[in-house]
Amino acid sequence: MKKKTLLPLAALLALSACAVGPDYHRPDAPIPSAYKESKDWKPAEPKAVNDDPAWWSRFNDPVLDRLEREVTVSSQTILQSEAAYRAAIAAADSANAQLFPTFGVSGDVTRSKLGANSANGRSSGIILNEGSVGASASWTLDVWGKLRRNLEAAEASADSSKAQLAAARLTVQAALASDYFSLRGADELSRLLNATVDAYEKSLTITRNQYRAGTAAKSDVDQATTQLEATRAQAIAVGVTRAQLEHAIAVLLGKAPADFRLEPEAGLPDAPRIPLSLPSALLERRPDVAAAERQMAAANAQIGVAISAYFPSLTLGGSVTNTSNALNTLFNSSNQVWSFGPSLAETVIDWGARDAAVAQARANYDAEVANYRQTVLTALQQVEDDLIAESRLEREAVVEKRAVDSASEAERLIFNQYKAGTVAYTSVVTAQAAALAARQSALTIHQNQLTTSVALLQALGGGWTGLGDEVTASAP
Repeated sequence: MKKKTLLPLAALLALSACAVGPDYHRPDAPIPSAYKESKDWKPAEPKAVNDDPAWWSRFNDPVLDRLEREVTVSSQTILQSEAAYRAAIAAADSANAQLFPTFGVSGDVTRSKLGANSANGRSSGIILNEGSVGASASWTLDVWGKLRRNLEAAEASADSSKAQLAAARLTVQAALASDYFSLRGADELSRLLNATVDAYEKSLTITRNQYRAGTAAKSDVDQATTQLEATRAQAIAVGVTRAQLEHAIAVLLGKAPADFRLEPEAGLPDAPRIPLSLPSALLERRPDVAAAERQMAAANAQIGVAISAYFPSLTLGGSVTNTSNALNTLFNSSNQVWSFGPSLAETVIDWGARDAAVAQARANYDAEVANYRQTVLTALQQVEDDLIAESRLEREAVVEKRAVDSASEAERLIFNQYKAGTVAYTSVVTAQAAALAARQSALTIHQNQLTTSVALLQALGGGWTGLGDEVTASAP
């Protein structure tokens, strides 16, 4: 007889161990065996990129290092994503709480006066003290796995939110590094133009002296003046660009532009040698790919939640209440009322609502699969684009250096020839313009190498180390 009593409970527990809907398996992604543009790439360093969360330290710039550490905790974009992550964790905790029974207690005490007629016909008040105390419990049994699938979706969404936080952090860090190197490039260009202005002023002085001596034409003075003023105008324009970049960095740091200043510094660092891993590592290294994969898992779990609506829901409930008009007898057994029992609910006719919900959940999952695969393809494209850009910029820098050297030598020789009176001033103007253009081009290439290195590190996932790392941003 005892075994017969336990059989329904055992069957109920066995049913509660199952969950309707498809179990999640990560779909295949279009991953090649190697990068197309990696054949001429630099050899990988022993240290992997994802072992170095402070990926910007590869540039060996202490100012950049200080700014990057500041932006990680002060950027409003990162703080917004961090708050969304905390909200997702809370949602997962709430879904987990649904698996367990809920308990409640209640109680009240009232004191009331009732009107009554005395024996002599006069009314007198009767004072009554009434009390009630009770407890209740309710437990929705997860027979078909609806609550567990809902928890599975919430946990996957929380993981996705954490990866989105890492992606936001990486995006802000990369934007800061790119703006920083653009600003340093503007500083270098300003120094180049100012040095050129000094050289052109000397050329103008020499030309004026020759004009006064009658060995140079007025047009030579005009040409020298035009060249000088045009270069001064360029220097002013660079100052505007530099100020705007400084403003952009201030906003990234969560500061008003008026409260931030970055002093000019001489020189640009060299672009670092970046290690290159297999394309398959992007699935774990890139936070946006990880976020898309977790969104896909959440959508898969929602299919099970929709399918569970086809099955009845079973709830166990009970309550016990003590009520008395005298507080000293409130807990007497004669004043106690209790109830306990299961309740079953099942939708019989819904005119296709559940079918539509399941179809919608499956379509949402298919959309997330497509989004995941597209995210992987975009990640591969970004790496390939940055690889080819880095490779070509490295070769371009070598060629441009030769152009700078030859243009500088030609400028020196032609100016000496002009002072000796063997060439016209137009030759000087041409040589100086060519030399300045070559130097500007070389500086632009150097700056592009730095910003492309930043883009490549971002495309490779920066310092992302997976869903196990801790949140570094914190609420204010």
